[in-house]
Order: sequence, then C-alpha cells, then structure tokens
Amino acid sequence: MASSPIAIYPGTFDPITLGHQDIIRRAAALFGTVIVAVAHAHHKKTLFTLEERLDCVREVVQPLGNIQVLPFAGLVTEFARLYGATAMVRGVRSVTDFDFESQLAGMNRALVPELDTVFLTPDSRYQHISSTLVREIALLKGDAAQFVAPAVWSRMQAKVQTAS
Repeated sequence: MASSPIAIYPGTFDPITLGHQDIIRRAAALFGTVIVAVAHAHHKKTLFTLEERLDCVREVVQPLGNIQVLPFAGLVTEFARLYGATAMVRGVRSVTDFDFESQLAGMNRALVPELDTVFLTPDSRYQHISSTLVREIALLKGDAAQFVAPAVWSRMQAKVQTAS
C-alpha cells in the first residue's frame, strides 16, 4: 500500500446528505487524501448548480483536514487517473445498491485495472437517506432537515422558495 493513498468519492451530491458525510468521514480515516469528486451531472436535472453543490460539499467537509473537493466531467476513471487515485469509494445502502455498484466497479476496473473500488456502508441512521428523496421532500415543502447538514438545509429552503 502506498504511504499516503489517494481515494476519490464521486457523486452528484444534489444535495450532499448526512449519509454522504458519514461515508466521507469513514473514507478520510482510511486514506491519506480523499477527493470528493462532484459531477457536472450533464445527464441529470439538478436542484443546485455545480458551483452551489461544490460550495455545499466544501462547507460540510471543512472540518476534515485530508479532503479535497473538485468538479469533474467525463469518465470518473480518467479523473481518478489524473489525480493519482488508487481507490474509488462508493457508498452502499442496500442489496440493490450493491448489485449496481459491483457492476460499475467491474467496468471501472476493466478501464483502469490499478483502481480498486472500496464499498463502505453508512451508519444505520443514514441507510435510508438518498439525495433523490431529500430533494423530493423539499420540493413538496416537506421537512427534510434531519437528512442534511443545517447549512445545506438552509440552502435547499432558499432554492425551493425561489423555484415556487
């Protein structure tokens, strides 16, 4: 193992949830550097712009010293190679997640054999949380504050207010 391995944790993070934050904390304890790679998400309609998502992620991971937050577009494997990552962190909440993530890990390994995928499960308090559901609750004027950091919830409420 390298003296200070670099891992990437890619995602859209629209919004970053407490589950994402839990995975980031766990990864930060395992790797010398964790790059939270925020996807441009050209294939999705996001609530937040890329810059807003980057700002949210930076704000909530700020207390952790070994985290970088960077945007990416294109193949995540090329991004990982560019930054010298040897591992890709993926959060897995359920068997359904595992089925999809294991297929993705196989494809990524075929593209970049030296890039290992590490699956982390969130604390049981966060296993039911998904960004999609949090967005939906917020857009329907529900209270999703318990699923995201207070700063993220404030931004979500402001965004939903302007969308109305």
